[in-house]
Amino acid sequence: MRDTLFKDKDAPQQDFQFTPKVAEVFEDMMERSVPFYRDTMVMVSELLEGVLQPGDLVYDLGCSTGTTLIELARHLTGRGIKFVGVDSSAAMIAKAEFKAEAYSRQGQLHFIQAEILDVPLERPAAIMLHYTLQFIRPMQRPEFLIRLHRALKPGGILLLLEKTICHSPAVNRAFIDCHLNFKRQHGYSEIEITKKRESLENVLIPFSISENLEILRGAGFSEVETFFQWFNFAGFVARKAAE
Repeated sequence: MRDTLFKDKDAPQQDFQFTPKVAEVFEDMMERSVPFYRDTMVMVSELLEGVLQPGDLVYDLGCSTGTTLIELARHLTGRGIKFVGVDSSAAMIAKAEFKAEAYSRQGQLHFIQAEILDVPLERPAAIMLHYTLQFIRPMQRPEFLIRLHRALKPGGILLLLEKTICHSPAVNRAFIDCHLNFKRQHGYSEIEITKKRESLENVLIPFSISENLEILRGAGFSEVETFFQWFNFAGFVARKAAE
């Protein structure tokens, strides 16, 4: 379904929330708002393919409508890997469960409606945080990442995708302009772009690349690297030391 949530210029402005209406248009929103959305899924699956062992467990925290997990289950079939998606939005989880049933992946995929900050985690080999950490209050992020590091089995990895900022105002402005042009090229009007930016202003709080690297190292990850960057979007892989 086409994303037209911010088309009405007279609609009252509210902070962005993951409502049922958002769930209905979420995939279109991501593909038209997030550069290389599908490409990074492929990159993540390739990274995981080299790490996961038969029977391993993978979490997607903030899984939204389950697209990434469904693609992973399709790509990593026949290895007995269990995929668990967690999201606080009932509408997102309902959409994810419907899609998982359509792809006949019930045996591999499981979805849980819960707050990712305190959901119990079994011993996963990998955890994904795709455009999720940026919605968590900055003061809560260090302890949250420490908890994820503790939960991972030795040698496990965390895969983080985030919108970022630059410390240089001029470069930051240039990167933002590139992103705005991306949205225009994908059919968003100036009104839609402005209204969505305003709705996210107090909700999505990005860190810089260096700040994300620092917070991951501070959580205890022994190896932290970027695996993707497009202007003000970046992907990070963080590995827990093997015993």
